[in-house]
Amino acid sequence: MNIIKRNIPNTITSLNLAMGCCSIFFSLNGDVKTGAILIIFASIFDFFDGMSARLLKAYSELGKQLDSLADLISFGLAPTCIAFFYLHKLVFGTDEISLSTINLNIDNSIILLVLIIPIFSALRLAKFNIDERQTDSFIGMPTPGNAILWASIPLILNYSESELLQQLTNNIYLLSGLIILSSSILVAELPMFSLKFKNLSFNNNKLRFAFIGLAIIEIIIFRFSSIPLIIISYISLSIINIIFKKQHQS
Repeated sequence: MNIIKRNIPNTITSLNLAMGCCSIFFSLNGDVKTGAILIIFASIFDFFDGMSARLLKAYSELGKQLDSLADLISFGLAPTCIAFFYLHKLVFGTDEISLSTINLNIDNSIILLVLIIPIFSALRLAKFNIDERQTDSFIGMPTPGNAILWASIPLILNYSESELLQQLTNNIYLLSGLIILSSSILVAELPMFSLKFKNLSFNNNKLRFAFIGLAIIEIIIFRFSSIPLIIISYISLSIINIIFKKQHQS
């Protein structure tokens, strides 16, 4: 029974990894909507593997390393494939991806910009594993947050036909800027609060409850279009929290 209990979190982490791999397959085949949905499922499994480890007290070094490797695939490489799809469409003028026929030269080498996403995601995960400051909070955007941001693009385009995102995915400079900006936030020295609940005390989790309440309101009003707003709200609340703490300390 103890063996089963110890491996429950690792099994959930493996499901995260499986979702990430499937997302890559679909996105490279041109079905970025399914790829995006699978990233969302991967993030759900990522949330529950940590929760199950805490509830079952089933922490292990193996689980920690497996979680990072799974996250690199699901939240580093999988969103890269979505960004690659849209950048490839702009550079080569087609949404049919054929890696064997891509002819890189000085004019279309901008497509290599998508490599920033997995590289910075790997740096983010490596820093998290060795940074003792990140036991109860984060420094920089967690990789699932960045992945969900990229996953939101095909979902919003498919379900709400946002004119703003239409312009984003049809402008190579805007899309390239988003790749650089979102990747930079991953490794930025910006403290961000964690959504991990150690208890249900309101006083100890005011910020988390405020964020969840705000996210629910945004989802009800904006549906799929709420995802970027939720990410922006998370960053904004983290910055407000930093300012409040500095004022309180002074």
